[in-house]
Amino acid sequence: MSEGAAVSGTRAVPERAKAALEALDASPPTPDRLRRLLEQALVFAAASFAGVYAPGDDPARLCLAESAGLPRTLYGLRDTYPADGTSPVARAHREGRPCRLGPEDLAGGPEARRAPAAGFSVTALPLGPPGGGCLLAVSERPGGFGDTDRACLELIAGAVAVPTRATPAAGADRSAPDAFALATDTGRIEVGDEILGLFGTARDEFDGRVETLLGRTVPEDLPALMSVVEADHMSIGDRELEFRVLQPAGPPRWLRLRGRLLPAGEGRPPRLVGTVADASTLRSDVTDVARVQRLAAALATAGTVKDVGRAVVAALREPLRADRIALAELENERLVVTVLDPPEPEAWPELWRGEWRTEWPDAPVRAMPTLATALRESRARIWPAGSTLEPALAEVGPGGLAVLPLPAGSRMAGACLIGWDRPHDFGPDERALLTACAGLTGQALVRAHAFDAEHELVGMLQRTLLPRRLPRLPGAVAVARYLPATAGLEVGGDWYDVIPLADNHVALVIGDVQGHNAGAATLMGQMRTALRAYAAEGHPPDVVVAHANRLLLDMESDLFATCVYVDVDMEQGTAWCVRAGHPQPVLRHPDGSAEIVHAEGGPPLGVLVQAEYPITPLRLRPGTVIALTTDGLVESAGTDLDTGMDRLARELAAADPGHLGLVADALLAGAHRGDDVALLVMRYDGMAVRPLRESWTVWRVPEAVRHARRFTRRTLRAWGVPRDTLDAALLVVSELVTNALVHTGGPVRLDLSLVGHRLRLAVADSSPRSPVQPAGIGWEATGGRGILLVEAVSAAWGTIPVSGGKQVWADLVPGG
Repeated sequence: MSEGAAVSGTRAVPERAKAALEALDASPPTPDRLRRLLEQALVFAAASFAGVYAPGDDPARLCLAESAGLPRTLYGLRDTYPADGTSPVARAHREGRPCRLGPEDLAGGPEARRAPAAGFSVTALPLGPPGGGCLLAVSERPGGFGDTDRACLELIAGAVAVPTRATPAAGADRSAPDAFALATDTGRIEVGDEILGLFGTARDEFDGRVETLLGRTVPEDLPALMSVVEADHMSIGDRELEFRVLQPAGPPRWLRLRGRLLPAGEGRPPRLVGTVADASTLRSDVTDVARVQRLAAALATAGTVKDVGRAVVAALREPLRADRIALAELENERLVVTVLDPPEPEAWPELWRGEWRTEWPDAPVRAMPTLATALRESRARIWPAGSTLEPALAEVGPGGLAVLPLPAGSRMAGACLIGWDRPHDFGPDERALLTACAGLTGQALVRAHAFDAEHELVGMLQRTLLPRRLPRLPGAVAVARYLPATAGLEVGGDWYDVIPLADNHVALVIGDVQGHNAGAATLMGQMRTALRAYAAEGHPPDVVVAHANRLLLDMESDLFATCVYVDVDMEQGTAWCVRAGHPQPVLRHPDGSAEIVHAEGGPPLGVLVQAEYPITPLRLRPGTVIALTTDGLVESAGTDLDTGMDRLARELAAADPGHLGLVADALLAGAHRGDDVALLVMRYDGMAVRPLRESWTVWRVPEAVRHARRFTRRTLRAWGVPRDTLDAALLVVSELVTNALVHTGGPVRLDLSLVGHRLRLAVADSSPRSPVQPAGIGWEATGGRGILLVEAVSAAWGTIPVSGGKQVWADLVPGG
């Protein structure tokens, strides 16, 4: 950039500041004119804090008349300073010339010792001739205010018109008929005649106590009014509030209080001074009241933060004819926008998407000093068209901007930004509507945030109890879907599972625990784990379900569960279905037809001790699709179970089984979401290569091991197993059969299977105790060598539980 361009850019800032100040002077005078002037210092001079100090009731002290920006306490600034002291405020006031102090000048001073912030500079500019007060500005930038910044501050100081005494907010005068002055320590109040008339109290009947006037207010409005009257609940600055007072006849009257809490002086307690005016003319009809009531009703049922946002948009955007509304939560001094209306990113400031890199802004409050001031003062603020604001806010409402802080008890929950594109005339009724909606929205926002957190916690619990991914299946493809309910927490006990079993069997399970709470989700996890354990033990389907029923009864839970368990033999294309009070499976055949499986079922789990669960056989041809679901997909308040099952069968028949994920998504499109939904869909394709299998029952006779070896040799020769692998297999069979006969009782079975080029040798017995590999064997040991030999010649070996016993297996790979 050239030097001339730099100078031109430097001059442009004071020119823009001058134009903004002229626009303020041209606009009608308003009570907040002084604050709006100070906000220009935040925008054009990049000040962190700006305040006006002027003589108060005691000319020997300078009082803070108005401020904008970050809290003064960050910089150790006081509400009052002695006029004859050495502070920058007193020197600029007394000498009539600027006073500037940098970090090195402030180090060790009283302000620096009290200030949490560090490395800041202060500049004090006189307001006219000596004795007229001063403008105090704080900068946190290195080097403090530059020449351009100081030029802007001088323009602002020249535009500030301050009385010789710091007066109450809105120019209130205690002698005026609509003014009051309250001593917060004693509760004594001086009020004008108009205020007494609004409260329906005669002058000679008034005892001078604030409690007398508070007793005339509507009880619902009393807490908000007390938060203004009690000094402990207020910071120094302006407050505005609307409340109702009871009338001898007719509806309550609306009054508007505008006041300022003045700091304590020497020997004088803090005082609340201000005015009270009749606001009932602003509420000549019930329109605003009805809107507030409708908003209150909507917020009472709003469960999430987004629900709160939708209710606020519905209550405010159309009545105010606004072009855009943003709702933001305040989290750790950061504003996080949660609702945008309209939702399109291009309808909002480009800065929100560019600098903050997201269409949902997340920025520190300090990045928007105007908004920070509104939040600190906790009252609705309105800027008409042409107001000079920081870019992040100016583009929200070029025709007018309203900022609505959302208080919730002792904290600030967030803010609502309302913007207009065309110049908007703000009526006093609009401010009343905003003020009435603020408290309702803030409280609802806090409740919704807590609800969202609880919902996420319970949802996370349920997600951790469901399978993270489904296993790859031999000769089949399976997909699953889970949708939580949308009403309230409504986190239920629906679950699904796919369990790989021995001999290329797969168990498909889907179930539903009664109830919609964390207890149901926890019981769901227990039932899923139990069914998986019983299935892995090798029990047939009816025994697996019967064991789960007995377990749930032993748990003495008040809840019951339903489920469907389908054991599929991937090699043969057969399946066995067991149903416990659950909706039927649905099959889609390769020709495109669909049928609801009429499987005889037993009662739900956890209901009857002597329950029977019959088995229904199924035949699966390659291309068959089986769908298992919970009742949330097929049953609702407006749809019975039979109708829902018929619809599911029709939709499954119309789906393309080649894209199983799309099939599941299409089936879920009809879910009513009043209940949670689980869906498990599997397409059986058939195994390209079927394993070769043979079994032999080992009789406990002296020649048992030799018979087992003979059976093994004959079978493996028929399968074409190489000679070296055959010799290793005979050694493994000898050791495993010998161990089973010597160390266990009951029947022993030898299973041989060849899958591709992998040979599995397995021996099952009735003892659940697994063989233990010895840590070391000495020359004199007589046992333990068998397992070491099996490990030495096998590619892998292990043991699995089978029907109360175990199966010890070893895999051999020819050439491996």
